[in-house]
Order: sequence, then C-alpha cells, then structure tokens
Amino acid sequence: MRIAYVTLHWPRSLESSTGMKIIRHLRDWRKAGHEVRFFSHMHPAPPSAELVEGDRFIYEQRTGFIGRFITEISRVRAAFKLVRALRDYHPDLIYLRWSMYVFPIHRLAAIAPLIVEVNTNDIEEHRLLGLLPDMYNRLTRGLLLGHASGHVFATHEMAELPVFKKYRKPGIVVTNSLDLASTPFYPAPANTPPRLLFIGTPGMPWHGEDKLVSLAKRFPDILIDIVGIDHIEGRTALPDNIHLHGFLSGSAYEAVLAQADAAIGTLSLHKKGMDEAATFKVRDCAARGIPCVLPHVDTDLSRFNSDYFLQVPNHEDNIQTHGQAIHDFVFAMRGRRVPRELIFNRIDSSIKEAERLSFFQQFSKS
Repeated sequence: MRIAYVTLHWPRSLESSTGMKIIRHLRDWRKAGHEVRFFSHMHPAPPSAELVEGDRFIYEQRTGFIGRFITEISRVRAAFKLVRALRDYHPDLIYLRWSMYVFPIHRLAAIAPLIVEVNTNDIEEHRLLGLLPDMYNRLTRGLLLGHASGHVFATHEMAELPVFKKYRKPGIVVTNSLDLASTPFYPAPANTPPRLLFIGTPGMPWHGEDKLVSLAKRFPDILIDIVGIDHIEGRTALPDNIHLHGFLSGSAYEAVLAQADAAIGTLSLHKKGMDEAATFKVRDCAARGIPCVLPHVDTDLSRFNSDYFLQVPNHEDNIQTHGQAIHDFVFAMRGRRVPRELIFNRIDSSIKEAERLSFFQQFSKS
C-alpha cells in the first residue's frame, strides 16, 4: 500500500509523545513493506525544534482580533496546499490523526479511503476549551468523521460512544504502544523515602496534577516527582516533598524515570467525560519496569491480575479515598520492577501495528 499519514495544526517534534508515536508508525509500516509519506499541516515551530520528517504546510500564527483572522485565512490556505499535495501523491489510503476541522480537509475522502484515528472524546474536550471552540467542533466534526471510510479508536470506551457510533463506520481499537526493544529498562531503586513519578502537560485540567498536592501533604514520607509541568495552577507554595521538573528530554528525562519506585497516571480523566485511556505516560513508565497506579481504566493494563498495577477510581476525590492505598503501594514497590515479558503482548508496537495494518487492508485501493 501507499499510505499518506496526515496531522493537522501542530508541529510534530521528535521529542513529543505524538511525534515519537508517528515515527514508530512510519517505521513499522515501512518494515511491513508499505510506502508511507508524512504530511504535516502546522503552525510555525521554534527554530530549534527537530520535527518528524515529511511534507510541511505551514500557516501564520498571529495574536489579537485581526491577527486571529489572518491566522485562520493562512490556516485554510495551508490546508488547500496539503490537499493538492495529497492528490499528487496518489495514495491507496489516507490515515488522519483526528483534529479540529479546517476547510477543505474533508476533500481528502475523495482522494483515497480515509481512516480517522480517534484519540479523545472531542465533544467533552472542546467543551472544556470554551463556547466558540465547542460550537465550531460540534458543527464541523461530521465533515471528517462522516466522510471517513473507517475509524481507529484508542480505547474500547471511545468506540462505544454514541457521538462516534452514530456515523456507522467500521472501526477497530488499537491502543497507544511503545517499541519495547528500544526502550531502556532500569534496575529497581530502593529509595528512602520512596519516589512517586507523575508525567503531565501544562494546561490539561484532566491530568489532575493539583491532586498530588494533597497527597504530598498527607504523606510527607514519600517524594513526588512531577515531569512536564513547572507550576501548579492556583498553588503559590508547594510541600517540600513535591519536585517540579518542568519539561525534560533525553538523558535528563531518563534520569528521573530511572529513580522512580512507582508512577501514577492521569488523575482527573472524568473531567473529559471519560473513564478509559491508554496514555503514553503510563506506557513510558511500565515499559521501563516502573510499577504504576492507574487512576482510570487502562485499556491494556487494567484487565489482568498483577500486583505491579494498582487500580483506583476515576472520580474527583480519588486521592482522598485511596491515598492510603497509593502510599502503601509506593512503599511495597521499592526494589521491584515490572517484568517486560508480562506486558510485551499488551503494549509493544509490533503487535499493535500488525492489527492496524490488517484493518487498513480492507479499504486499500491497491
């Protein structure tokens, strides 16, 4: 097959979770004998950013009332160029990572079978972004989802949501994955006090990093490392046992993960109207052998019996009701690591991409 891989709006850097995911897809699909080309519709990236290799269609990004209008015009022009480039490529299949619609992206469905990757409940996520983004998304989402030949969902929960099922499209669930062979695996530390790791992103209220403040206050005998975030909204003073590392990459990122006795996943997924996810932050940790607290259903890791994973509820007071269990789990996991063979068939990319490519075959023009 000749596959066109398309993303909208955001530059895809080599260091981001999404960028690394795209690289794995491109590599695994090519290894399986397919021709793949990456097309990125994006706002400008910092000059120092290393981006996923491919065709880039860059639009201006300005601020202010007039600036926003210019941005939208530029965004549409870049989308026109992307559509033309895809026509010239003559793909057998187009794989689009789901994003807010921009005119005239719906025309992709007339070029080749269009498969849309669904990673979130967009209705709930855009509702959190404000009235105008919410209304725009509701009015335009069907232009992509409705014209698609098929949908690939990140979780079973998403696949069953009425907001997606109403389009009556063939679908498959393929969760986020990692290449375990190229992922470091660290010996277990036995820290005193033990260290609990959280990986997050600023401005995502469903990540729930604010809840870790109350956990730290309640249990001063554990250290909490927070990666990816350099401040917690509304908190001017933090307990001494919380360390904010901000964004890390490369050896600095690996050094913090190597010292973790346990990790904890997204704490407030309920704010997006979701109970299930398959996040990279948990897979990054589990792949390195770090035992994990799962504050929501994890599509791959929640449904098997293992004491390396602690399940806690996905509700607003989960830290209050299960703080003691989390504390005890962190202490119990000192000196222990998740055996790689236990999770290989659940999160390795070779398994997941074989499933995805098999789904593609039923739509391909080749």
